[in-house]
Amino acid sequence: LPQPLLVSAHVGSLGWVAKWLLVSFEALTSPLFPQTLFQSPDEGWQVYTSAQAPDGKCLCTAVIPVQGSCSRDLRSHQLRQLMEKVQNISQSMEVLDLRTYRDLQYVRNTESLMKGLDSRLKVAAESQKSLNARSFQPWFLLASPIPLPCPPKHPWDEEEPWFLLAHRVVPMGSEGSGQYPGPGPSSLTLTSLFFFFFFSPPSPGCGKLTGVSNPITIRASGSRFGSWMTDTMTPSADSRVWYMDGYYKGRRVLEFRTLNDFVTGQNFVQHLLPHPWAGTGHVVFNGSLYYNKYQSNIAVKYHFRSRSVLVQRSLAGAGYNNTFPYSWGGFSDIDFMVDESGLWAVYTTNQNAGNIVVSRVDPQTLEVLHSWDTGYPKRSAGESFMICGTLYVTNSHLAGAKIYFAYYTNTSSYEYTDIPFHNQYSHISMLDYNPRERVLYTWNNGHQVIYNVTLFHVIKTSGEL
Repeated sequence: LPQPLLVSAHVGSLGWVAKWLLVSFEALTSPLFPQTLFQSPDEGWQVYTSAQAPDGKCLCTAVIPVQGSCSRDLRSHQLRQLMEKVQNISQSMEVLDLRTYRDLQYVRNTESLMKGLDSRLKVAAESQKSLNARSFQPWFLLASPIPLPCPPKHPWDEEEPWFLLAHRVVPMGSEGSGQYPGPGPSSLTLTSLFFFFFFSPPSPGCGKLTGVSNPITIRASGSRFGSWMTDTMTPSADSRVWYMDGYYKGRRVLEFRTLNDFVTGQNFVQHLLPHPWAGTGHVVFNGSLYYNKYQSNIAVKYHFRSRSVLVQRSLAGAGYNNTFPYSWGGFSDIDFMVDESGLWAVYTTNQNAGNIVVSRVDPQTLEVLHSWDTGYPKRSAGESFMICGTLYVTNSHLAGAKIYFAYYTNTSSYEYTDIPFHNQYSHISMLDYNPRERVLYTWNNGHQVIYNVTLFHVIKTSGEL
């Protein structure tokens, strides 16, 4: 920091100093008055008495404090920036250290499980009697609860974790592996069994988010802000897409028959909502649209088939009309979401000082069943989404964003995360998870984009079942 600066000048030429001191030369020279107004250069200006100038004006000396006007010095500004960077790096290192330790524990647990599986495979390969469906049933039960991303459209997509698991296991009993006998009934049956067990579509399950894929652009259309989605509860054969352009006063919802129709912009019907919407936090759940009514904190349930509002209810205390939006604004005060456990509403209130509130909502009555105060300021969040009862929050809606915060409703706890999130078009105004398809739907600066997600789950051993 710069050393204290000594300033000597006529009081007449420093009028603002004279007005601030409001003391006369006689008072300064009085023996009853201390020599300085401040005892430490860190506390403020020091004013020393001196002599009378020939023109009759007082000549005094002032010492500028170490911190004060010098805080605008370029070197001080650079130092503060450097200190902030060091602090950010330190926090990132702490998060990385915690994640590394946790992941190491996962790897150790998985390693022990793989060793046990390897020994069982060797025993099974040596005895043909054990090569039947019943003998493999306990292993199948262990494998089936693994929560995985949505089944890939192409079964040979090696980027899917479930294929990697199979890819590591199947070759162990294949020809030329060196671990098991060559071609024959035993090795062929073993390979076939594990091909069936690990390549069969997994049953739905929950896990912890560990990664997000690169974005896949489906279409470029509409304005900078909007939302699009599919129903999270309909059978897989139902691939309708709903499209809502804009973030306020909108009433026009387009329903496309298939995803391909959405890409081409053909074969759609229009729904005209009786009440305009606010924000982009809408969701389609079991044939109904849930959205925030414009200029209110009222939640609306609109049924597409009957083209009518089934129920509407106020979210008590919830901010609206850009009181507590995400960082991008856009009347995004209230955000509806759906995950494996049902319907959620994310918002905030004055009572919790603008921190994000997560509420379980009854999809029939729109009553709040339970709420959690996450402690994370909503205005600092870019967007958020729910997976398996966990709220994940991005730290920005612009380029360079990452998934920075996770709140676990099952334990009422949170942690800071560091999951990369590629924001290709630099302005996200809608981000939602679809539990049926295991993907994230995004509206990014006039582009409709999806992301695959990777969920991690520790397989329990038979003794822990």
